[in-house]
Parts: sequence; C-alpha cells; structure tokens
Amino acid sequence: MEIKIRKNVLDRNKNKANEVRALLKEKNVLMVNMISSPGAGKTTLLEKTLENLKDRFKIAVIEGDITTDRDAQRLKGHGVPIVVINTEGGCHLDSHSISKVLPEFNLDKLDIIFVENVGNLVCPSHFDLGESFKLALVSTTEGDDKPIKYPMLFREAKVILLNKIDLIEYTNFNKSSFKVDLNNVNGKVPLMEISCTKNIGMSQWYTWISNQIISKS
Repeated sequence: MEIKIRKNVLDRNKNKANEVRALLKEKNVLMVNMISSPGAGKTTLLEKTLENLKDRFKIAVIEGDITTDRDAQRLKGHGVPIVVINTEGGCHLDSHSISKVLPEFNLDKLDIIFVENVGNLVCPSHFDLGESFKLALVSTTEGDDKPIKYPMLFREAKVILLNKIDLIEYTNFNKSSFKVDLNNVNGKVPLMEISCTKNIGMSQWYTWISNQIISKS
C-alpha cells in the first residue's frame, strides 16, 4: 500500500509538472531547478549570477525555504522579481507549489526563472517542478562522494557546479575520486569548477547559462 501511495503522489506531481512545462514553453521562459545540500552556495551563486546577467536578460527567482525569507532578502537588492515559497517543514518544492506562484510573474516579460530549491540532495531530485533542467551544485567542503551516494541528481542534472574550489587544500576532498564517480554516473554532463566568493571559473558559468537562455528561443 505504501508503494501505491508514493506512486500516486509522484503521478500527481508529474501531471502538474507537465502543465507547468507546457506553459513555460508557450511563454518561451527557461526555468532552472537549483539543487544542493544546505550551505553549498546556491544563494551566493544566484547573487553573482544576477549581478552579471540582470542587465542582459529578464530574470526572476523562486526561493524555496522551510521557514524564512532570508535568502530572498539577500537577493532583493538586485531588482528582480522574487517569490518565496515556505514549505513549512517540507524537504522540497513540488510542481503544485510552483504552479501556484507563477501567476505572480509576468511570464511574457521573462527570459529565465531560477528556482532555489530547499537544501537537500534527495527529495528535490525526485520531484519534477516542470523545470527546463536541473542544476546540481556541490562544494568541496561537503566531501567528494556525492555523485555515487546521490546518483539520481547527478544522472538528471544538465550541469554540475563544483563550488568552493579555493578551499580544496583545506579539506580532504579528492577531486580525482569525485570525477571518477561522476563519470560513472553521468559521463556526459559538463562540470565547472568555481568559487563564487573568489570569482574563480565564474565566467565559464555565465557564458554557459547565457547560451542556454539564448538557445531556448
């Protein structure tokens, strides 16, 4: 019985995700589902990305958080539309919550929506939001075994960002092991080594995401 209940939940989510995806395709809006562990650097990545791209593209943000709006407060100075979804204890966003907040935006005047999902590598990977693609963000400070321990995310992600590369010498992160595991899970996904705070590798990321926005048209 538990398996059937789980399947029904995922089916309902998938149906709504397909509706969201169809709407965004009609409006020619890209939506990126950003997934990482807590503290890996999603909000900092968004801050830097908004600084670099907000004058070139029309950007909006959906902030998923369990109880607060602190991440949204960090971003509000960039002058882009932001909607906060508090999950009230839930470990992930779902397509129904995304569908409810999309009317808050003028989709006809957007190029891309960044969704900062709740910090978690498991649940967000299982729930399709209707996104164009998933982005997986990991950091050197959380260990090198994430691709093999959480393969679903790394199989489905269109891009992997390895953040805090500037701190690697202070950790036991084994880059070779990380790359071997990632290759075994998804050998085709692009991997970018970055540091959001030290501006290492960020130009590569800006170019890549800009190309995704341009090519959607």
